[in-house]
Amino acid sequence: MAWHARLALRLGMEAGRCTPRYEHDGPLRILQTLYPEGDAISHNVLVHPPSGLVGGDTLEVAIHGAAGTHGLVTTPGATRFYRSEGEVAIQRTSIALEPGARFEWLPLEAICYSGCIAENRLSLQLAPGAEVIGWDITALGLPEAKQPFERGSLLQHLELKGAWLERGRIRADDAKLMDGPLGMAGHRCIATLFYACGSDIARARRDLALELARELVAPHELAQTAGATACGPQVVVVRVLAPLVEPAMALLKAIRAAWRPALWNLPPTLPRTWAL
Repeated sequence: MAWHARLALRLGMEAGRCTPRYEHDGPLRILQTLYPEGDAISHNVLVHPPSGLVGGDTLEVAIHGAAGTHGLVTTPGATRFYRSEGEVAIQRTSIALEPGARFEWLPLEAICYSGCIAENRLSLQLAPGAEVIGWDITALGLPEAKQPFERGSLLQHLELKGAWLERGRIRADDAKLMDGPLGMAGHRCIATLFYACGSDIARARRDLALELARELVAPHELAQTAGATACGPQVVVVRVLAPLVEPAMALLKAIRAAWRPALWNLPPTLPRTWAL
């Protein structure tokens, strides 16, 4: 039996507090909302109790941030795409922000097991003055557990409406892509961190975001397979290839910790679930 789960999360300001309201259908919900930084910023923990998707399953998350809100969403565990008998498993997330809203999309990694047929889509629609710091981290198989990604495919889609689109299909049987020197070169974790805005980023802010990211990449063990670039006037992107999730995740966390004070004048506060 396929699961079709949906969650709509709306963030609004009520008496100075960023307050979430949500509706859900199926096994997808906000487990808890925390305020480790005070009332103005809500940290929300998104859970999918079945913990994985098989062919035919669909997860849809729609997030709306009212003007002036600042929300953060993370997850307590990885998303897992399991083996499929032919149907596609889809995870679809859309984030829409009104002017002046900020949002942080920081789920833990998605794991693609051998034999999966997966689609992972993230779409941003940002009004002028709205900003997002977010990431997408994917593990292809579990090499350390002797579970390589030998069959199946992943369609990856990242988009800021009208400004940025990255879309590609990774197939386990595409040897040139998976192992070629111009492809993933044998790495099995792909990670993308982005700073996206609803209007053009001022040159000084763009250059600062790039400089901070590059300073952290340069001495890192993944320096040869990581880089930062400005993909047009509204987006700064850091891309990483790694053999495993952990070093890629650590690098992206470090860059987020540098971007937050520099771009938003906020401390590099971690979601509490990351310490568990």
